Amino acid sequence: MSGGEVAEAPADPPPSLEWKFSQVFGERTAGEELQEVDIISAIEFDKTGDHLATGDRGGRVVLFERTDTKDVSWRRPQGSREDGFAISRHPEFRYKTEFQSHEPEFDYLKSLEIEEKINKIRWCQTANGALFLLSTNDKTIKYWKVQEKKVKKISEMNIDLSKAVGNGGVASSSVSSSSRSYLANGGYPDRSSNYLSNDFSFPPGGIPSLHLPVVVTSHETSLVARCRRVYAHAHDYHINSISNNSDGETFISADDLRINLWNLEISNQSFNIVDVKPANMEDLTEVITSAEFHPSHCNMLAYSSSKGSIRLIDLRQSALCDTHSKLFEEQEAPSSRSFFTEVIASISDIKFGKDGRYILSRDYMTLKLWDINMDSGPVSTFQVQEYLRPKLCDLYENDSIFDKFECCLSGDGLRVATGSYSNLFRVFGCAAGSTEATTLEASKNPMRRQVPIPARPSRSLGSITRVVRRGAESPGVDANGNSYDFTTKLLHLAWHPTENSIACAAANSLYMYYA
Repeated sequence: MSGGEVAEAPADPPPSLEWKFSQVFGERTAGEELQEVDIISAIEFDKTGDHLATGDRGGRVVLFERTDTKDVSWRRPQGSREDGFAISRHPEFRYKTEFQSHEPEFDYLKSLEIEEKINKIRWCQTANGALFLLSTNDKTIKYWKVQEKKVKKISEMNIDLSKAVGNGGVASSSVSSSSRSYLANGGYPDRSSNYLSNDFSFPPGGIPSLHLPVVVTSHETSLVARCRRVYAHAHDYHINSISNNSDGETFISADDLRINLWNLEISNQSFNIVDVKPANMEDLTEVITSAEFHPSHCNMLAYSSSKGSIRLIDLRQSALCDTHSKLFEEQEAPSSRSFFTEVIASISDIKFGKDGRYILSRDYMTLKLWDINMDSGPVSTFQVQEYLRPKLCDLYENDSIFDKFECCLSGDGLRVATGSYSNLFRVFGCAAGSTEATTLEASKNPMRRQVPIPARPSRSLGSITRVVRRGAESPGVDANGNSYDFTTKLLHLAWHPTENSIACAAANSLYMYYA
């Protein structure tokens, strides 16, 4: 270091956030039976955070819009800025519209039922006030346009309808004798007759009983969702991911063995850019589990596999990107390997950070944060549900071990979040020196089951500072008081792009929290 340089002191990690309940949509009343088709299967904020979309197992897409950022200048509460926005604003969303995106289908060639369940939703660029988004089920991707249409009504006619009498006629005082000769009984001309033939001529002044609109006015607006394009017949296996490119023109779709590149404007052809299918399917050792474009470099994308690895590929290298530019994986020590090692190592979801420097991955037990410039191992590992390790046999028997939990990052990149069982989700601080680790429950009181960790050293959740207890109805409790109810699981959640606000799905209910 030269004499003129001064070493910068490391910045203190941000303080832990205090999460509060914001809203709930679709909360079940006591005793209300849960309908399978109402279970939420996808959540996504748009880039502005002003709109939120959810998809469910019934093939519906529901849109919500933010209301607390609109027209707040009429009042300026104490402690607010000059622009009228409060310093600490409570985010509020309202139901906007919904539409049926997918219907159940049957593939007669393969004798296969295709569920209507929405697997993923991705927002596209807005244009002319209209919203655009992609939604997909197992086989078919659809491109939707949602736009406000003004309902037009006729407010003035060419005659006074209050004076109209009979069957389309008008008062005798307003009908001239010449018009009566053309319109017998004062009615409309008979459509079956050739009243527009050469020997027919309109009377002077027109036909008073021919009702014509003179003034049309626009009244209330209604939201209309229209399917612009359908991208089908390109995947032999179930689609697990779709991701928009930063160029605004293309997107990818991934299934177990292939990743296809599409142009938004062209629905009848796609380009296969990744193909991991072996010549002999008996040689198959891993499948693609998730894929996502880099947020700013349109030539880069990453995909994860069932072996716990992440591959970064560059579209400039070759048309078929079977070879990766970087490989991120963490080797398991041979002594710790077991029958379940590969199963729980499978990555269920990956997300790029907003700046594209980091990739967050979720496997069954952990969250891992990877620096794309360092492929030797993750920069941070967060234990999410390590206490379930003794229960892996039970999880395997009831298929819970194959649950696919999603993950998300905050817009500033300082925190990460993911879901777990018993409708719990966990938030971790990932800044240097941060020890933030909060466990919350998807309910109106997210902290109601929180208890301090006992004074004895934690045996499994070393970094978790808050834990949760449940009552006697719980099927099991770990050493720290964490319950695990495999029938309730929080698989899907999303972080607001610019604020500390999280939306998460507990069965058919959408819960929203802010800090």
